[in-house]
Amino acid sequence: MAMGKNPLGGSARARGGTSSSAPISVSEAVNAAKSQVTAMPTLVVAGEVTGFRGPNARSGHCYFQVKDDSSAMDVIIWRNTYAYLGTQLRDGMQVVLTGKFDVYVGTGRLSFIARSVELAGEGLLRQQVAALARKLEAEGLMAPERKRPIPRFCMRVAVVTSLSGSVIDDVKRTLRRRNPLVELDVVGCAVQGPGAPATIMRALQVAAAARPEAILLVRGGGSFEDLMTFNDEALARAVAACAVPVVTGIGHEPDTCICDMVSDRRCSTPTAAAESVAPAIDEVVAAIEGRRQRMGAALSTLLYSEQQRCESLDVRARQTMLSRLARERSVLEAMASRHCLEDPMAFVEDRAVQLMQSEQRLHDAMPRLLERGERETSMVAARLSSCGEALTRPHEAFVARMAASLDALSPLAVLARGYAIARDEAGHVVQDASQLSVGQDVSVLLGKGTFEASVTQVVQND
Repeated sequence: MAMGKNPLGGSARARGGTSSSAPISVSEAVNAAKSQVTAMPTLVVAGEVTGFRGPNARSGHCYFQVKDDSSAMDVIIWRNTYAYLGTQLRDGMQVVLTGKFDVYVGTGRLSFIARSVELAGEGLLRQQVAALARKLEAEGLMAPERKRPIPRFCMRVAVVTSLSGSVIDDVKRTLRRRNPLVELDVVGCAVQGPGAPATIMRALQVAAAARPEAILLVRGGGSFEDLMTFNDEALARAVAACAVPVVTGIGHEPDTCICDMVSDRRCSTPTAAAESVAPAIDEVVAAIEGRRQRMGAALSTLLYSEQQRCESLDVRARQTMLSRLARERSVLEAMASRHCLEDPMAFVEDRAVQLMQSEQRLHDAMPRLLERGERETSMVAARLSSCGEALTRPHEAFVARMAASLDALSPLAVLARGYAIARDEAGHVVQDASQLSVGQDVSVLLGKGTFEASVTQVVQND
């Protein structure tokens, strides 16, 4: 029997024959396979994700298979590699894996260890859309406070969509059914294809120029690639910057695009978008009737309250007026009861009687007052006379002694004994003859009287 090539480097006989070498253990066989697989170069593999499991609750690693039309292989992505990916893998995604094969010694299972993962096809598109969403969200274009309110009852609406599809007919039919009073402006554009974002932006400008109360940006359902037009960054910024509030209804319920996120209101379908801006006419009538009833009830309550308040004010005003009139009546009656008001001359007569009574009392009291004054004056004079003599007697003796002393010392007493005092023209006492000159006038003071003299001779005694 012919011999076969051993994958481990040796040879083996055909099935049913005997081996030329000793058998090896399972561990040795697995390790030999592992060494061969490890020697393989790094591979770049493209395929579709299937059977995705992960991240594992304990380890955080992910396990799945990638397949093509004829084959499949096991793949392992370690925790750190998957975290760096920035998106979640799921079945059906097209991926490009870079890594190497490895054999797990415990089970001998061959797996592809992916060191890097890149999305391909729809997966790559979704990754790009997610990155754009994060960018616009960081700029605040998706913030709830930025979104403008949509009027509850829109009377004029503009629709931006393709004119060739059934969407525009659905919108028109919905508006006619719910509220035929709503005016509709239709602006056509392309909703799919390379140049679609630019045509939609122009259509938004045309629609906004007509000044409707809201703009409906709608299109029917389609694949993710078909809806990529509404994930365009320039179009999303145009929707956010539109002068008129924008309501989007793009695709179906699960579909959400960037334009939905930055619009002022997102609806699940074009029909839902039309319904949101045009409430049914019977709802409008019911709302108006409800408001009429509430206004009537509120007005009745207000009128009843005002009536009660007016009645209360009327009662208080009557009571206040009666009380005021009673006080004024009391004042008038008190004034009317005065004697001067009953007889105006009575006041004058009373004053005249009072004056005459005062005059009589003065006449009667004057002699008594004069007599009492004289008695009191006489008594005071007697007391002053007796007291004055007692008070002045010691002083009179002292004054007499002082007068005698002054008289003895007075120059007049000396003059009385025959002496004289001479004064020059300046009034100075002349004490020495040398102070005089011949012809000088002098005034001479004698004991009684003075005389004027002129010096005829000056004699000086040594």
